[in-house]
Amino acid sequence: MTAEVITFGCRLNAADSDAMRALAADGGETVIVNTCAVTGEAVRQARQAIRKAKRANPAARVIVTGCAAQIEPQTFAAMPEVSRVLGNIDKFEPANLRFDDADVPDVRMSDIMAVRQTAPHMLGGFAERARAFVEVQNGCDHRCTFCIIPYGRGNSRSAPAGLVIDRIKALVDQGFGEVVLTGVDVTSYGPDLPGGSTLGRLVQRILTHVPELKRLRLSSIDSVEIDEALLDAITGESRLMPHLHLSLQAGDDMILKRMKRRHDRRQSIDFCARVRKARPDVAFGADLIAGFPTETDEMFENTLRLIDECDIVFGHIFPYSARTGTPAAKMPQVPVPVRKERAARLRAASATRLDRWLASLVGTTQRLLVEREDGSGHGESFAPIRIDGGGEPGEIVAVKTSGVVDGMLEAVKA
Repeated sequence: MTAEVITFGCRLNAADSDAMRALAADGGETVIVNTCAVTGEAVRQARQAIRKAKRANPAARVIVTGCAAQIEPQTFAAMPEVSRVLGNIDKFEPANLRFDDADVPDVRMSDIMAVRQTAPHMLGGFAERARAFVEVQNGCDHRCTFCIIPYGRGNSRSAPAGLVIDRIKALVDQGFGEVVLTGVDVTSYGPDLPGGSTLGRLVQRILTHVPELKRLRLSSIDSVEIDEALLDAITGESRLMPHLHLSLQAGDDMILKRMKRRHDRRQSIDFCARVRKARPDVAFGADLIAGFPTETDEMFENTLRLIDECDIVFGHIFPYSARTGTPAAKMPQVPVPVRKERAARLRAASATRLDRWLASLVGTTQRLLVEREDGSGHGESFAPIRIDGGGEPGEIVAVKTSGVVDGMLEAVKA
């Protein structure tokens, strides 16, 4: 019997859960809760899920792991529903995911900050029906004042390029036409490897050594870390998709300094302009935080204008949520209603840009990766598209767009 795995948080957690599911394949009545620590709310939801899982299956033994478990193990160890708490490295040892070894302690928590080697599960990745995700990097060496994640994931470490290429070749052989490179801070890839590789060099090697791969995509990136090799690939390699999701967080220089970000407003605008000039079909997404501590109305307006100045069509926007243990939680806080109102304005501005952009694509030919049987999926620039008559998940087809319905381009085969 396969263990039940409940996953919170990011795509890396989804990849981790896939790996644990395989390692605990004979786990019997075991529930693994893979937690997220990005906000206090994420921790609350995990606790709620643990209680619900135990009520649904009183005989099950509950294992709690993930970033929240790594950062505050005592929170979960104190819960009567929990049988075992595992750290983010310990969760990949098969014996820790089973209950046939009496020597495994109830709490097993290795020092995540001491980990230097590539995690044993990396490159396992996970797959949707149409695209696959490959984890090439984990951890983070930066210390943004709002973020607790480095203390859950540890310092940055990279998967060797040869293993990445072998993994992608295997995925292509399985029929995947699109692969996404992912990580906690994926643009920091490489310095810990012999020879000091970079994400740009990795991308170039993948495209060279896996010519059968139709589409390569990047997850969230930090523009200040982009090397010339990656910029060349973004602007000159047609198989690297023209969709960049940027970790911007804010558009005001003082707020960026208080966040301990390494870029300023002008760098973000200039980067987007440079890429768009070389590759006009690019679409930008961005992470933006509303109501960071000390943010004034004027500071917020700078972030609001950034959506237009960088042409952000995919806004990942959320009101600031204080996370205990971070420097930002000790700064003067913006009232919660103000944060929510500012987040709503950012979302509205991004939605307006998205509507305008989708309208500009009506009448064009796009290459659609079909992701669901109803024919819906995404184009190369990540425009949401639905093909009339449905389709086979995983196929990549040329389509002619005819209109926009409920935020999605309608299309027929070209």
